[in-house]
Amino acid sequence: MYVDLTEPELWRYRSSYAEPEDFDAFWSRTLDDAARHPIAVTATPVKSPLATVEVHDITFAGFGGHPVRGWLYVPVGIEPSGVGVVQYQGYGGGRGHHLEHLLWSAAGHVHLMMDSRGQGAAYRRGATADPVGTDGPAIPGVMTRGIESPDSYYYRRLYVDAVRAVDALRELSPVVLGRVVTVGASQGGALSLAAAALRDDVAAAVALVPFMCDIRRASTITDREPYKEIGRYLVTMRDRVEEVFGTLGYFDGVGLARRITCPTLISAALMDATCPPSTVFGAYHELAGPKEISVWTYNSHEGGGPDDDERALRFVAERAAGR
Repeated sequence: MYVDLTEPELWRYRSSYAEPEDFDAFWSRTLDDAARHPIAVTATPVKSPLATVEVHDITFAGFGGHPVRGWLYVPVGIEPSGVGVVQYQGYGGGRGHHLEHLLWSAAGHVHLMMDSRGQGAAYRRGATADPVGTDGPAIPGVMTRGIESPDSYYYRRLYVDAVRAVDALRELSPVVLGRVVTVGASQGGALSLAAAALRDDVAAAVALVPFMCDIRRASTITDREPYKEIGRYLVTMRDRVEEVFGTLGYFDGVGLARRITCPTLISAALMDATCPPSTVFGAYHELAGPKEISVWTYNSHEGGGPDDDERALRFVAERAAGR
């Protein structure tokens, strides 16, 4: 059933999110600090039964210079498209097995699948630690880890990793220099938007049923994890409501969307209780560049599934063709 607004209401909806006054200064300081660390990319060939793609086990320096793992896929026997794809994982997932992510290289694109620090136990095994400890209490999951301050918040580290993954791909594959596309679904969609917002050289972004958008609204209209982690935290930390949403304001996809000028493809599902459609539309309406949205009337958090994938492939192919 519908869990949120109707489609006509979604087209009229505008988020009430108000960004922190120092939003840009915070991210400028954060990225300047990250840039002090060399990208330090390493790539080790993987022995694989695949015949049409080479796979490399990669490591690069993310937030704080911490090592972040990933898979690099390079098509074999065809001319690469000239577009590089950086892909990010959903909540709780890691980079998984190298045989799980063959869509983008099969389409002719050099492809980097980034691992998510401290995740990968819920599905698809992870291989990247999060070496930053926080002293404050947190609900299981990463949604409230370090939430006392934007400087200590978990997603500050993960968003920086997402940005640095673009540098890693360029370092690994000069052929794609100048045309890198970010893609992901759910949390991966949030990271795709973050990378496109926080640097000015992403050619396009794909964010399918994205997480971390219109966060305060999401925390009040759904009982699904991971937004529910915020509510569970505030049941006990009831005096920290404004402090918590003050931190989350620096990471909200609505504020990030205002800074995205590249072409962006988004999808929303009207029966999605995990990332309610109004939160997705809240970000979509704020996108500052060319934008498209797919709306799936009877779908939940799977969104359009392979239909979303097909549309994303065509969208990226247009970038490869220079359109």
